[in-house]
Amino acid sequence: MFARSSLKTAILAAATGAIVLTAGCGGRAKNRDTAYVARDVDTLYAAAQQRLDTGRTKQAAALFDEVERQHPYSPWARRAQLMSAFSYYAARDYNKAIQSAQRFLSIHPGNKDAPYAYYLISICYYEQISDVTRDQKTTQQAKQALTDVMRRYPGTTYARDAQLKIDLVNDHLAGKEMTIGRSYERSGKWLAATLRFRNVVDNFQTTSHTPEALYRLVEGYLSMGIPEEAQKAAAVLEHNYPNSDWYNRAFKLMEKHAPQNVAA
Repeated sequence: MFARSSLKTAILAAATGAIVLTAGCGGRAKNRDTAYVARDVDTLYAAAQQRLDTGRTKQAAALFDEVERQHPYSPWARRAQLMSAFSYYAARDYNKAIQSAQRFLSIHPGNKDAPYAYYLISICYYEQISDVTRDQKTTQQAKQALTDVMRRYPGTTYARDAQLKIDLVNDHLAGKEMTIGRSYERSGKWLAATLRFRNVVDNFQTTSHTPEALYRLVEGYLSMGIPEEAQKAAAVLEHNYPNSDWYNRAFKLMEKHAPQNVAA
């Protein structure tokens, strides 16, 4: 649903900016899979970086993991943990990317690169957001992870980007509520429908779905024989979206079914 190529470029730039990669030239990496070959740390790290640079992301992740496994007490181990997480992300293996980033945070909670690790976790969830017709568990996880970034690191570039993405996540969640509400409405389940539309108005009021949700509330309340509540929803719609098509439709609906309330 969301553009991925530009996002990946930004994340890679953040990663290389957060972690100084100065691997020594320990010789050209061989073409064969070297994940389980014992090698000195500089050469192993350089081989992992070379695979990442050439788009062999899964091999890169495996080699970065090997850096930590073979040389757990070297300065390269910490760097390799986070680069492994990024490599898994680049390979679209989001679960392993999240696990790697979470492991990094569990071992190095106060590290200067912790903000990036939290951000990477949130992006992994964000990129898995599915169509509004499907279960939105991942969408909720993305919102929680993005909120965590904002809470922990306010004022940072990561927090600012997280805020932009939260706005999109909220719009997505509101869209899900609208989809369910419309379905209930088509089935004549007006109470269930209005509860969904009310949730959009109350909890996602800054999203693009709010004008329609208010109109659907007018429809629902009129159908349930509660013109006073319909008039309240129409009034909010008029106050906030006076030039919208949804308000014009609501006005005509009120004029037809509850003219006394329109006059009031």
